[in-house]
Amino acid sequence: MATKGNSGDNRTRSSLSIFIIAGLCCFFYILGAWQRSGFGKGDSIAQEITKKGDCSVLSNLNFETHHGDEARGIDDSKSEVKIFKPCDNRYIDYTPCQDQMRAMTFPRDNMNYRERHCPPEEEKLHCLIPAPKGYVTPFPWPKSRDYVPYANAPYKSLTVEKAVQNWIQYEGNVFRFPGGGTQFPHGADAYIDQLASVIPIDNGMVRTALDTGCGVASWGAYLFKKNVIAMSFAPRDSHEAQVQFALERGVPAVIGVLGTIKLPYPSRAFDMAHCSRCLIPWGANDGMYMMEVDRVLRPGGYWVLSGPPINWRINYQSWKRPKEELEEEQKKIEEIAKLLCWEKKHESGEIAIWRKRINKEYCRERDSHVTMCESTNSDDVWYKKMEACVTPYPETTNSDEVASGELQSFPERLNAVPPRISSGSVPGISVESFQEDNNLWKKHAKVYKRINNIIDSGRYRNIMDMNAGLGSFAAALDSPKLWVMNVMPTIAEKDTLGVIYERGLIGIYHDWCEAFSTYPRTYDLIHANGVFSLYKDKCIAEDILLEMDRILRPEGAVIFRDQVDVLIKVKRTVARMRWNTKMVDHEDGPLVPEKILVAVKQYWVAGENNSTSSQ
Repeated sequence: MATKGNSGDNRTRSSLSIFIIAGLCCFFYILGAWQRSGFGKGDSIAQEITKKGDCSVLSNLNFETHHGDEARGIDDSKSEVKIFKPCDNRYIDYTPCQDQMRAMTFPRDNMNYRERHCPPEEEKLHCLIPAPKGYVTPFPWPKSRDYVPYANAPYKSLTVEKAVQNWIQYEGNVFRFPGGGTQFPHGADAYIDQLASVIPIDNGMVRTALDTGCGVASWGAYLFKKNVIAMSFAPRDSHEAQVQFALERGVPAVIGVLGTIKLPYPSRAFDMAHCSRCLIPWGANDGMYMMEVDRVLRPGGYWVLSGPPINWRINYQSWKRPKEELEEEQKKIEEIAKLLCWEKKHESGEIAIWRKRINKEYCRERDSHVTMCESTNSDDVWYKKMEACVTPYPETTNSDEVASGELQSFPERLNAVPPRISSGSVPGISVESFQEDNNLWKKHAKVYKRINNIIDSGRYRNIMDMNAGLGSFAAALDSPKLWVMNVMPTIAEKDTLGVIYERGLIGIYHDWCEAFSTYPRTYDLIHANGVFSLYKDKCIAEDILLEMDRILRPEGAVIFRDQVDVLIKVKRTVARMRWNTKMVDHEDGPLVPEKILVAVKQYWVAGENNSTSSQ
C-alpha cells in the first residue's frame, strides 16, 4: 500500500508540475506579445493571443512553492518592507563604479581615473534607476546590429565626432550602424575577410576574441557571422555611450580600460586579441600592456594591430603626427613583441598581425631577457596591480605540444572536456563531474524553456549568468540568437572561468558586492543560481537586487535558483521593486528545498506615475 501511495503522490506531483509549467508558459507567451517594441506590436496582438490561448489557469493557479511550512509560514502583510522609489532622472545612465564626477578625483596617470572606483557605502543609491522617456524594447538580432532606437540612448555626439568614419548615423527615430569604422571604411565584413586571409577565423579554431578600445563594437558585431564571439571593452570617456551602443546592438561589451589594474579575465582565455586605432600606448611602461595581452592570449593566439603607428611612412601626414615619433612607437612595439617571443605573421597597409608561440620551447632565450611574473596564480587578477612581467607558459613535454592543451574547433569544443579539467588543473573537478554538470544544466535549461517559452524566440539577446560555474547553463542555451556573459564571482569556491573560455564561451570576474561594469538596461535575461546563498553575510542582498534592477531592461526577466528560505526573502524584496514574480518547485518535486523564482521587471520610464507595485 505504501508503494502505491508513493506512486500516486509522484503522479500528482508530476501533474502539478506540468500544470504549473503550462500556466507559466502561457504567462510568458502573452508577455512576449505585450513587449513594448514600439514598432507595430501592440495590444491587439496580445488580445488575439489571449482569445486563442487557453490561459484561464493564470487567474486560478497558485504559483507559490509547494515545499511546505517554510513558505506557508511567511506572512508578508505583517512585515515592514521598504518601498523603493525611482532615482532622480539625472541617474538614467548611472554607472556606479565609473561615475564621471568621482573619476575626476583620481590621477590621470596610466588611465587610473577611468578604472573602477566604486562608491563607499554612504554614497550608494537605494532607489530604482528609471529608463528614459520613450524607451522601447531593442530590435531582435540581427536587425539590432544595424539599428538602435534613439530613445534608448539619446546621444548624438558620436554621429558628429565620427561622421566621416562611418561609425554611426542618426536617421529619424533610430541610429543606424553601417558597419564601418576608423580602420575599416569599406565595412567590417571586408576588414574581417582581410584578417581571415592570415588568421584561421573561418574553421572554428578561432572562437574567442578580445577587442581593446572597441568603439561601438562593429568588429565584434560582424564577427558573429564567423561564429566568433568577442569580448569588447572601452572606457566611459568623451566618446559618450560607445559601450552602451554596443550592448543596445546586442554585442558583448563592458566598460573597461587598460590602466593600472589587470584585466578581469583569466590567463590563456582568448584565441585572438585586436586593437583598431584603440589609442593604447602599447610601447609605454616597459611594454606592460602588451604583456597583459600576452597573459590573456592563448598559446598560438593572434594579436592584431591596425592603425597608428603601422604604415607610418605613408600616413604620418594624414595622422598629423611627426614621423620620428611614429617610427619610434612602432620600433618599441616590434621590440616588445620580439621579447614576448611573438612571431610576426603579416604586415600590409595599416594592419600588422603577430602570433604567440604555442609553447616555451620556441622561446628559450626569452626568460633571460624579460622579467617573469612571480605569482603562482596568473588568474588572480581582481584589483591586482598590473606589472611589467611576462606570464610563464604551462609546462609541455615536446616542441609540438600546445601549452595548456589543444582545443577542438567550435562548436565541438562547447561540450568537449576542457584541457584544464582533463589535466586535473582545477582541484575538485573531474571529467566525470564536468559531464554530470553539463547534463544537469541541459535538464535545467529544458525546464526554464518550458517555464518561459520565449527564451528561444530571440526576445532575449543579452543574457547574464551571475554565478556561471563551469558555463554549462550558457552551453545549454547556445544559439545564434543569444549570447551569455558568464560571471565568475571572485568569492566562488572554485575559479572555473578559464574552463568557460576553453569551451568557447566568454565571461568576466566580478564581486557582486559592487556594481557591474555596464550601463543600465543592458541585459534581457539574468540567471542567478545560488547567488544569494553564496553572498549571505558577505554583503547586503538588497544592494545586489538593486544592481540587478539597474542592469536589467524593462520587461526583462530573471530566473533565480536557490534555497527556498533564501528565495522567500528575495521575493519579498523584489515585490517592492516593480517586479512581478512566481515561485516554482524544483524539477524533481516539491520536497526538494531548492526552488525556482521567476521574475519580470515592469515597464516604466522617467516621469511616469511612480507608485510601486507590491504584486
